[in-house]
Amino acid sequence: MAVIYSPTARTARMNAVLTLIDAGSGAGKLKILTSADAVLVTFTLANPAGSVSGDVFTLDFDPDLTATASGTGTAAKAIITDDTDTTVVSGLTVGTSGTNVVLDNASITSGQTVTLATGTLTHNTAG
Repeated sequence: MAVIYSPTARTARMNAVLTLIDAGSGAGKLKILTSADAVLVTFTLANPAGSVSGDVFTLDFDPDLTATASGTGTAAKAIITDDTDTTVVSGLTVGTSGTNVVLDNASITSGQTVTLATGTLTHNTAG
């Protein structure tokens, strides 16, 4: 049987994630990776990195956040790190719609400007 968390517990867990991302003296980062874990582009997040409403953590940036790609490949996943590059969240989905991290283009070339349109993560009711 799966463990079920109350809405209050889910919100507390998401706030803990935000606290870990923002714990250092600098801003956290969102790194876009290939399926082989090569870094394609790194976005420096705001500090605080986002906000929590219920069990949804939303990255905070307005307007769209841009960064210059450091690698070439297809965006397959993303991680969020703190300012010391310690991974806080991994396994985020990446694409041009319907994913945790929405980019303007999933096919990335070194030197290209990549735009981050949205970034959200929702706590499961279980686990």
